[in-house]
Amino acid sequence: MRLFFIGCEYAGTTTLAHAINAWGREKLGIQFSSIHDHWKLPHMIGHPPDLTPAEQEQVLALSPKILEAFQRHNLYYHTPTKPDDADYIIIGHYIEDTIYAQLYYGYGQEGQAGDRLIHSKNIENQIMKYTPQIVLIHVKAAPEVIARRMREHPHPHSLVRPQDIELVLRRFDEEFKRSIIPQKMVLDTSTATVEETVAEFVTKIQPYLTLQDRLRWLMPPGSTLPV
Repeated sequence: MRLFFIGCEYAGTTTLAHAINAWGREKLGIQFSSIHDHWKLPHMIGHPPDLTPAEQEQVLALSPKILEAFQRHNLYYHTPTKPDDADYIIIGHYIEDTIYAQLYYGYGQEGQAGDRLIHSKNIENQIMKYTPQIVLIHVKAAPEVIARRMREHPHPHSLVRPQDIELVLRRFDEEFKRSIIPQKMVLDTSTATVEETVAEFVTKIQPYLTLQDRLRWLMPPGSTLPV
């Protein structure tokens, strides 16, 4: 099962990815590798231990030229170069990098060195060549819900500004619709709990299950073949 989560900051991509990771481990015995979430600067590491506060400040002080080069390598490092059916969760990747780079990071504009529209197309074509089973999941929430979460639970080094919420939501929607990945779903977390959203995911993922996924569904952890 290969899952690709995208969505505006505060929509719940990271929370939901971790919840589905736990569900997969408990219900299907899936051992996802690390959840790859590297495109909300300064959190470019994304795996424990995260950067220290001092290191995060150092990242934020880097020039757009250096950030672009580092994140371009980060993008391609997480892009398949051969067929791969391993279980995998990634958050944001080239879609998030394109949106946030153009809005906040100072790189990736059309015609600039490191034009993210060009790199996004290249990366997505490579994904479709080697991992066509991947499922694109757009996690979204209403603008007023994003704004409330932003006020009540602010992130350190939050990216999205309150005045940009509707713009960022629209950009994720545009990129979701533009993507050539055919397996897609939308999960709206505006009023649903994490548990309810996981249950919705379980229903919506059914048409996209691979043969390996279906076999695991039939033989969950702890089950045995009849003798």
